[in-house]
Amino acid sequence: MTAEAIRVSAGWLDLREGADAAARARELVEHLRRRLPSRGAQVIHDLACGSGAMGRWLAPLLPGRQHWILHDRDADLLALAAADVPRPAADGTVVDVETRLSDITLLGRDDLAGASLITASALLDLLTGEELAALVQACAGAGCPVLFTLSVTGRVHLAPADQLDARVAAAFNAHQRRLTPRGRLLGPDAVAAAVEGFRALGTEVVVRPSPWRLGAAETGLAVEWLTGWVGAACEQEPALAADADLYRRRRLREAEADRLAVTVDHADLLVLP
Repeated sequence: MTAEAIRVSAGWLDLREGADAAARARELVEHLRRRLPSRGAQVIHDLACGSGAMGRWLAPLLPGRQHWILHDRDADLLALAAADVPRPAADGTVVDVETRLSDITLLGRDDLAGASLITASALLDLLTGEELAALVQACAGAGCPVLFTLSVTGRVHLAPADQLDARVAAAFNAHQRRLTPRGRLLGPDAVAAAVEGFRALGTEVVVRPSPWRLGAAETGLAVEWLTGWVGAACEQEPALAADADLYRRRRLREAEADRLAVTVDHADLLVLP
C-alpha cells in the first residue's frame, strides 16, 4: 500500500485469524479447485498478505504443489508470514513461500505473470476507486482465478439491540468512505465496485457471504472490534462522542460478561476468467 495507507498491527491480525478462517466461504474453494491446473506447481500471489493468514487457511484446502508469493509493504509482517508458513497441501505436498516487499496498488500484469491464482483478504474496502480499478485490470490481465475474501459490506448486527447501534454504524460506514490523501476510500462500496469492474471485463464473478459471528468464544476479538468501531465512528462524527462513551462502556460490559453477540457482514468474491 502507499505511504498514507492504513497500517495494521500484527496483534490485530493474530486476534482475528480464527474468526476470519471460520467466516470465509468454503463453497468458493470447491469452485476454485475445479479451475486450477491439475499438473505442475500452482503459483499463488497473496496481495497485502499481512502475517500470512490467507495462505495458512487456503493452502491446506488445495491439492498439489503450491508456490505462494506473499506481497506486503510492511517488512515486519512479511517476516512473520515467512516464519509461519502454511501447512502441507490437501494431498500432503509441502507448500513453499516467497516474500516480496511491494506496493500492491502499483502492481501490473507483468508482476503477476504466470500466476495460477491471485488472493487477498480484508483488502478491497481499504482501497480507493482508482486503486481498485487498477488492481482489477492487473488481476484480469493475469488470466487466472482471483479470490478476494472478507470485504466489509457495512452491515452490523448486535444482540441485544441498542438505540445507538444504527447511528454508530452509519458514522463508522462514513468513516470507511472518508477522503484521504490517496483519494476517497471505497469502504462498504468496494464489493459492488469490484464485481462491476470484473464483469465489465467479461469475467464470471461469484459472490458469497462471509460474516463474522462473534460470541462468548470470541470475546477478546469482539472487545477489540467494538472499541475500534466506536472510536472510528466518533472520529467521523465528533458530536457522537458524548453518547458513544456510555454506549461503548455498556457494550464492553456486555461483551466481557458473554451477553453480547456480534455479526459483522463481509463478502467473498471468486473471479473466474
